[in-house]
Amino acid sequence: MKKISIIGTGYVGLVTGVSLAALGNSVVCVGRQESKAKDINHGKSPYYEPGLDSLIKDMVKKKRLTATTDFDMAVANSDITILAVGTPTINNKIDLTAIKEATRQIANVLKNKKIYHVVAVKSTVVPGATENIVKPLLPSGVGLCMNPEFLREGNAVEDALHPDRIVIGQLNEKSGRVFSEIYKKNTCPKIFTSLKTAELIKYTSNALFAALISFSNEIARISQKTGVDVVNVWDAVHLDNRLAPVVNGKRIRPGFISYLYSGPGFGGSCFPKDTKAFRAYAQSIGENAQVIDSVIKINDSQPLQTIALLQKELKSLKGKKIAVLGFSFKPDTDDIRESPALTIISELIRLKAHVIAHDPVAKLPDGTIFKQVTVAPSVSKALEKADGVIVVTSWQDYKKLTPDDFKSKMKQAIVVDARRIYDKNTFVKAGIRYSGIGYENEN
Repeated sequence: MKKISIIGTGYVGLVTGVSLAALGNSVVCVGRQESKAKDINHGKSPYYEPGLDSLIKDMVKKKRLTATTDFDMAVANSDITILAVGTPTINNKIDLTAIKEATRQIANVLKNKKIYHVVAVKSTVVPGATENIVKPLLPSGVGLCMNPEFLREGNAVEDALHPDRIVIGQLNEKSGRVFSEIYKKNTCPKIFTSLKTAELIKYTSNALFAALISFSNEIARISQKTGVDVVNVWDAVHLDNRLAPVVNGKRIRPGFISYLYSGPGFGGSCFPKDTKAFRAYAQSIGENAQVIDSVIKINDSQPLQTIALLQKELKSLKGKKIAVLGFSFKPDTDDIRESPALTIISELIRLKAHVIAHDPVAKLPDGTIFKQVTVAPSVSKALEKADGVIVVTSWQDYKKLTPDDFKSKMKQAIVVDARRIYDKNTFVKAGIRYSGIGYENEN
């Protein structure tokens, strides 16, 4: 058992902490907010993530997990410190202010510590940051690793407990060997590499999946102008054995092809900021990163494709009551960061529409624009007398809706299905004026 202090009680820090506790380690999560620490110590997650609440309660009860605001105490009484603070993108470049501040504070605690201590960067940072920024701030003799996370929001607990691989960038062999002991119960492949390589693996992973999403949306735009349903295109493409091989007579579908479906664009805490930071890093070393640049540009404009579909049906949106279903960037999370829904709602308001919106878990942000939105207590209330609806997030609650649910409530049964969760033929036959990303109804 290792004693671990995790700096940061955000999404990554907390999920990492509770999963490492479940692996038998003793974990202290360090944050700045007393209220958040109190919630965690009472077995309550400050974020919505399936399975997280119950695991926190179990680990707190077993005394493997605690939260505190006492930074120095937590670091001093641990063997390993994991940095999981935010690395936002400001002016399209990564901001490492929080990393620097936390590292300086860690260094102040460790300067008089005699026992070997390892510091590991879990935050997403550009190649070279761990070695060139974190390392010089730490006392000599401190171990250093870079351990990127590969958590999918909505599936983060499972990903953390049963990862498909663990990447450990190490300053030296001792650093990696000592740090890897926290994962000794994991049987997945463990990749030991340099600090820079570990950093680049994380950015490459995120950039790849972001590229798949933007590529699928570019194909959707081509499909719409060709008069082809993009879902039929992807259903056939996905049968390629190079994407979905057949093993023992059964088709094995790799998870990455789920990113090859068209929609309103990617959002969340990782892809938007990391692709921009990666582009800026590439440019800083003399590479134009043309593919990544195109990925970002397509994604920035993709949410507006839903508005165009609605305008084709209603012409002017001024004075129209438009329902928006879903705030979060994906289902099974309350994360609204960079959600396509926010861009869609902002554009609807700019076009003078009356917006009524619903999400089963997420909340809209504060701000002048979003104060103009009526938040409905139920899907039924959101649809009531609406002139049109845009389904943005593929929550299970929305997948269950039938054509009659729309027709019986709406003033005009106009449905823009940004996630293609409904069968278009069923909806069109029922008299719904249906449009979806990658498909336009001609009636």
